[in-house]
Parts: sequence; C-alpha cells; structure tokens
Amino acid sequence: MYQGTRHRAPAIVSRPDLAAIAEWVRPRAKVLDLGCGDGTLLRYLAETREAWGYGVEISEANVLACVRNRVNIIQSDLESGLSAFESASFDYVILSQTLQSMHHTEEIVREMLRVGREGIVSFPNFGHWRNRMQILLGRMPVSEALPYQWFDTPNVHLCTVNDFETFCAQHGVRILERRVLHLGKEVATLPNLLGSIAVFRIERRD
Repeated sequence: MYQGTRHRAPAIVSRPDLAAIAEWVRPRAKVLDLGCGDGTLLRYLAETREAWGYGVEISEANVLACVRNRVNIIQSDLESGLSAFESASFDYVILSQTLQSMHHTEEIVREMLRVGREGIVSFPNFGHWRNRMQILLGRMPVSEALPYQWFDTPNVHLCTVNDFETFCAQHGVRILERRVLHLGKEVATLPNLLGSIAVFRIERRD
C-alpha cells in the first residue's frame, strides 16, 4: 500500500538524490532504473508507490543484490543502448548518479526520453565551491559526492548544473523540475556554487 514519503526508508535517506527522485514518481508508475545498483530505489518505489518496473545493471554483485531485493533485473551494459525497450514503454526512466560515467551522454539521454515519457537524472555538481577550491589548489576534487581519486574514478563526463541546463536547451530536452541539494537539504541560492548534487526531471521537447 502506498504510504507517502514521510515513511522514507533509511536506505533512501542515505541518498538524498534518491529521496528526491522517489517524491517525483507517481503511484503505480512503470519505472526503468538504469544503473540501478542493488535495487534499493526500485524496491522502495514498489513498497511505497506500488510502482513496477525493471533495473538495468552490469555489475554481477549488484545483479545478485537486486535478486535478493526482489527487483526485476536485466544485466546489460548501458553503453550498448536501450534497443531492447519499446518507445514510451515506461512512465519514468531513471539515471541516478550514472550520467557522469557514460561515454555517450547524448545517446543515453535521447534513449531515456524515447523509452520513457519522462526522465529523471541525478549527478554530482562539479561546480560546487569545494570542487573549485581544490582545483585552484592544483588538485582534482575529492568529496562526498565525488569520492574517487583521479586514477580510479569511473567518471568520464563531469558537469555542472549550468552545463546540464545548457545541454538540455541544445538537445531538445525540456526541464520539468530541478532540485539542487547539499548534505540532504535543497539549495535555492546560487545552486551551481553551493549545491553538490543535482536532480532533474526532464522530457523530450517536441
């Protein structure tokens, strides 16, 4: 039974971007979660929104974790595309903190908005002031949102809030809602400077 977001599970609380995403998903929606990790978000949406769908994940350990979480899982490399899914077959296609690790950013966003009526994307904001300070000091940024060192990071296309908004404007993508967060709280003032995580709800602009 749908219980509302005030009953948010601890696993969701530990990822503020997932909490923001969950608040945007309508009850009984059909959801595709790309790079779904251990399936925490999908399980939460099933329990609180009566949502149904699939996760796509390449890591064998995460695939097994999804099975334990009773999540429908497809083991696949997102870089190979979403050709297995029909157009408009999901209400939402979610890409949470995975966009920055994609080599083909334009293609994955285009495919998200073909397969889903709406897309939800979250990513670390490279424009956060702490990242800027570390660069000024001659170091690649390391933070809670960007926990990797330069030599072991999976991130290949880091961007800022402003960068993503420009990308949307140039690629026929309409921004429906935006939330920029830091330490779990929404940032309203100077979000590109003070926010560490960005979450966008988007759709294709016809």
